[in-house]
Amino acid sequence: MRSVLYKMEYRKLGKTGLKTSLVSLGSGGTRQLGQDSQMDQRSQTFLVHKALSLGINLIDTSPQYGNSEAILGKALKGISRDSYLICTKWYCAKKPDPVESPKLLIKSVANSLSELNTDHIDIMMFHGPLHEEYPDLIDYCYPVLKSLKEKGEIRFIGLSTRFSLDPEQIVAKLAVQNNPELFDVIMLKYGILNQYAATTIMPLAIKNNIGIMNMAVIREKLPNKTLLEQLIAKWKNEGLIGKDSLEDKNPLGWLVKGDVDSIISAGYKFAADHPAVSTLITGTADVKHLQSNVNALTNPVLPSHHSTILKNLFGKIIEYA
Repeated sequence: MRSVLYKMEYRKLGKTGLKTSLVSLGSGGTRQLGQDSQMDQRSQTFLVHKALSLGINLIDTSPQYGNSEAILGKALKGISRDSYLICTKWYCAKKPDPVESPKLLIKSVANSLSELNTDHIDIMMFHGPLHEEYPDLIDYCYPVLKSLKEKGEIRFIGLSTRFSLDPEQIVAKLAVQNNPELFDVIMLKYGILNQYAATTIMPLAIKNNIGIMNMAVIREKLPNKTLLEQLIAKWKNEGLIGKDSLEDKNPLGWLVKGDVDSIISAGYKFAADHPAVSTLITGTADVKHLQSNVNALTNPVLPSHHSTILKNLFGKIIEYA
């Protein structure tokens, strides 16, 4: 790993006015703060403290991420509450109900406050609703979050997308088109292989001053040589990109030059280089991996001609990748 002197960049998170670190720490994904590998609390605490020492000030979690909230509550004990921001979520497991869903939401927020050992949540999100659930969430559950905001238990309101079931991220489009005044923050997926959010959602987010948290920037296919080659071959066969537009082997290898030392680094830079994006969420259980991800954003832009090529190639493709 290169030794890089990195000064964290901070960006405004939309209408919240919060200054968030360009890199934020995620506790979901496959690692879940090391829960997948039985990492002990001492090591998890060290990881969280390392993140803070690197300038990370935003931590993303959810009750759906195993015991992540409780792990964070212990890891952050004794740390000044003004030095970090917490984003957590509520998942509506069934079709939203006018009676039961508000009760479950209130209970979830109370439990999150307890697990996180805090008296307030900075950003409270609806966790991955599908577009058909969205209207009922607005009618039945949004008033609950508004009330909790008035009480000071939460500060800002958002929603996250469920990319695997909604690759167009329609629910985010509904939020920024139909109810931009209700939401402070949207969590979505935008990256080299998943650019579709930039067609409508992200421009509207900018217009309505809604902060964007960019999740799962590096996941599965981009860092995996075999899977990436298979995906590019698939897109060529489907006529989505030209047969001669990229090499069959190592199709994105041309991005690796200068301060772009890997395709992963290119992925982080591309995902950060959009004016709508306030922060990139990185989930890891390894301190060296965390440092490497942070280092990738020492200069959070790709050469402009490389970005242009990527946008022309993949900008309109809708695909789970």
